[in-house]
Amino acid sequence: MLFAEKPIGFSVFVPPQQKEGTEKAMAEMKTSLCANGLIWFGAALSIAEILTGTLLAPLGFAKGLLAILIGHCIGCALLYFAGLIGAQTHQSAMGTVKIAFGQKGSILFSILNILQLAGWTAVMIDSGASAAGAVVNIGGEWVWCFIIGALITLWILVGSKTLNRLNAVAMAALFVVTILLCAVILKGHSPVKPRGSLGFGAAVELSVAMPLSWLPLISDYTRTAAKPKAATSVSVVVYFLTSSWMYSIGMSAAVFTGESDIAKIMKAAGLGAAALLIIVFSTVTTTFLDVYSAGVSSESISDKLKAKPFSVGVCVIGTLFAVLIPVTKFEDFLYLIGSVFAPMIAILIADYFVLKKDSSAKSADISNLIIWAAGFVIYRLFMKIETPVGSTLPVMLLTFLICALVYQITGGKKNAKAHT
Repeated sequence: MLFAEKPIGFSVFVPPQQKEGTEKAMAEMKTSLCANGLIWFGAALSIAEILTGTLLAPLGFAKGLLAILIGHCIGCALLYFAGLIGAQTHQSAMGTVKIAFGQKGSILFSILNILQLAGWTAVMIDSGASAAGAVVNIGGEWVWCFIIGALITLWILVGSKTLNRLNAVAMAALFVVTILLCAVILKGHSPVKPRGSLGFGAAVELSVAMPLSWLPLISDYTRTAAKPKAATSVSVVVYFLTSSWMYSIGMSAAVFTGESDIAKIMKAAGLGAAALLIIVFSTVTTTFLDVYSAGVSSESISDKLKAKPFSVGVCVIGTLFAVLIPVTKFEDFLYLIGSVFAPMIAILIADYFVLKKDSSAKSADISNLIIWAAGFVIYRLFMKIETPVGSTLPVMLLTFLICALVYQITGGKKNAKAHT
């Protein structure tokens, strides 16, 4: 049965008029383990991940690789718990937020999520267009922005069955080309002296940032899985391995060649059409997840908003932003995402897995919103402090503890909804 893996005694509020339609939709949209794995392989296989990896070059290869693995372990552990909540409750990512923040309280995070997804769309299209333009100049980066934006829109409109087949073909091609890129980077090169400086904790935080950016999205895909728990595990493991690999490619390029522009490396190596393939299609498959989830998030704000048209709108806006606004510097953007969504997911994990607290039938959980605001401030303060594990992990632990402490002080056990 589709709902068999939902934990006994924990319920999520679904309006009666929506319940029948929701169950019917879930039955028609079940995805396989392979499909979920391909989705997250495509999510990690991106120019943005490679470019972020180049930022770790000042540490050198050994320390940089260690920072990548530690950061991804932290980020992907959080990604797993976020995805598991969606898998068990069969709710979208922003739908699960209602558990901790209530019906109207979750609207804040839906709006913030849509804004960050529109921003990510612009960043991804801009970085993809810049890289594609360095390989094949066809009239300026803005032309590539519109080409990539048009392909993403096509990806939205083709439908799930056709999309799965397209993804399978694209991922196989990208996998082969990425292996060629690794060979090009490593062949005949020895490490060069790193330029710039970067603390180990900051490197870990940069490695946490990418998986963390997917926290507000993962449940949009695990909620429809035929085998929810297994699909969550497959999704996270595939993402961990592929994202760590992408980071390592970027870092290795900067460490072994002294060049952080991946497009220039691919062009100099004579990859030509293969370079263009990996740049364009990796940008399309990754950015599609952003615009699709923006559409899903819109439905959490109002029933009048429809996912597919909204997704197309976000894609158009992101494309225009990429053309009109400089978005090439995105480290600060990654940190902003962390400061917003790390405390949010810490509260959700605490309420769902530990406190067994469900606020989804409430209008808003004011205490959790205040705790989130405190967690946001704590995160911004921790960004100025160098720790061996970055900012995300200590901030989430502190937010988690504050959430549990407030629950005890306010007599949460007595007032909490019984899960029987």
